[in-house]
Amino acid sequence: MSDDELIVHVDSVVAGYVPGVNILNGASIELAAGELIGIIGPNGAGKSTMLKALFGLLNVSSGTVKLRGEDVTGMKANALVRRGIGYVPQINNVFPSLTVDENLELGCYQKPSLYRTRRTFVLDIFPRLGERISSPAGSLSGGERQMLAMGRALMMEPSVLLLDEPSAGLSPLLQDQVFERVKEVNNSGVGIIMVEQNAARCLQICDRGYVLDQGRNAYTGTGRELLADPKVIELYLGTLVKAR
Repeated sequence: MSDDELIVHVDSVVAGYVPGVNILNGASIELAAGELIGIIGPNGAGKSTMLKALFGLLNVSSGTVKLRGEDVTGMKANALVRRGIGYVPQINNVFPSLTVDENLELGCYQKPSLYRTRRTFVLDIFPRLGERISSPAGSLSGGERQMLAMGRALMMEPSVLLLDEPSAGLSPLLQDQVFERVKEVNNSGVGIIMVEQNAARCLQICDRGYVLDQGRNAYTGTGRELLADPKVIELYLGTLVKAR
């Protein structure tokens, strides 16, 4: 894929949380307009670290992060939000003492003029939030919180959404609901890079997938290709997928 076709191009990034101790060791990912990309792999492989490096939350010691061809390596998160990247962390992703509506309003604090139109957009995708609009976020269920976190990130009209473990800690039923909403957000035209521990479900809905292992690219392909790859099944997906 040429750089002209890419929204995001992370190339050979080396990064970590402590100087001299790298979690990412030359990993690369690409995202074209409107794609849904899944990142899977074992614990400690660097999946969440990849999102944080992309979003300017930790230092990149080598390699580049490009957004629509512009080198944004190390750019601060607030500047990346203005350029069209939204980020939903795995935990602490809502303000529990504020209402659903107040959380959404904070989502577009850099562009308050977007509030009304984006609020309508978000509530169309997540109608349950409309039913809980005046409720404190702390009273929401786990699935509702994830929807609110995604909704808040969508308030700035991003072209790219970074999702870190959106199904973590949820029941299978709620996981399905979250994955359905992720796909709906993607169908609205938002490119998504999603890190997921539920590897099989992630690969079922994504256009392309990356398997990271020890901070490096181990396998890549379409979701269907990775689901059918014997090595990926053996090493990363387990016997559950074999049985299907």
